[in-house]
Amino acid sequence: MAQDWEIKPRSQRCSRCNAQFVDGQTYYSALHFDNDGYNRGDYCETCWLAGSGSGAPPYSLWKGIYTAPTPPPEEPLKKETAETLLRRLIEEEDSRRAAVIYVLAVMLERKKILVERDVQMKDDGLLVRVYEHRRTGESFVITDPRLSLDRLQPVQEEVVSLLGHRQTQSSSAEPGTDEGCATDAPDAKNA
Repeated sequence: MAQDWEIKPRSQRCSRCNAQFVDGQTYYSALHFDNDGYNRGDYCETCWLAGSGSGAPPYSLWKGIYTAPTPPPEEPLKKETAETLLRRLIEEEDSRRAAVIYVLAVMLERKKILVERDVQMKDDGLLVRVYEHRRTGESFVITDPRLSLDRLQPVQEEVVSLLGHRQTQSSSAEPGTDEGCATDAPDAKNA
């Protein structure tokens, strides 16, 4: 008969005093067995030495050196950078940047920062998309320039340039492909 054990990973804090462990700090881990199964506690040296004689003896115990977790790698395209650029371009109200604004909005939609709430056709034939910021609830009204594939690549290159990223394969990329460009093609909206 197989036994399923759910033992939680090492904590980032002392189970007794709740102090954050620091890189290189000695910690003690104790595994206790009770009616709920195995329970793990992680303790700073001070708390472990102060309470080592209390309670039932642990099923298992060990001493270790705490290693702080490494931060996650940076995304090649930072979400806040794209969002900040979108906000700045919207405030500038430069109609020449409509395609760039649209591509940024689609990028943020694909990153699940913005969600499309409505699409409206104006009397003059202009297509407008209403996006909502998932976290803040702000609304963004974005004109859809209905980019064709032959116009998409230059707009993507402009977005990459504005975000301060270098293209590594721009000369070898096929027009209308994502190769060599850090942006997602918004072609699904134009079908």
